[in-house]
Amino acid sequence: MVLKKDKNPKLYYSIGEVAAMFGLNESTLRFWEKEFDIIHPKKEKGIRFYKKEDVEAVRLIHYLVKEQGLTLAGARKKLKVNKGSTIRQEEIVSKLKRIKEELLSLKAAFDALDPSE
Repeated sequence: MVLKKDKNPKLYYSIGEVAAMFGLNESTLRFWEKEFDIIHPKKEKGIRFYKKEDVEAVRLIHYLVKEQGLTLAGARKKLKVNKGSTIRQEEIVSKLKRIKEELLSLKAAFDALDPSE
């Protein structure tokens, strides 16, 4: 998942918003914070505020753990050894998924057309 490029992007996201973006439990995000040093939400009075960089880090970890099937230790190792290529690989996969969704949407629109018109 990639954050949308708005004219008025949000500066901070709540833990609930970030969890919903990736279909995760809030407890999973809190656990990942402890396991990965690339997630640093701002905490005020026990409330977490995730910056865009934090959301992108969660996106990368989600890709490695949930989509690639790596263990947390495997994901940590991959990020430590090959973070740049891992980021590029995830970006490519994400773009391809968006293209696939668009193509499926176009196919559905064409399939819905009545050939007798």
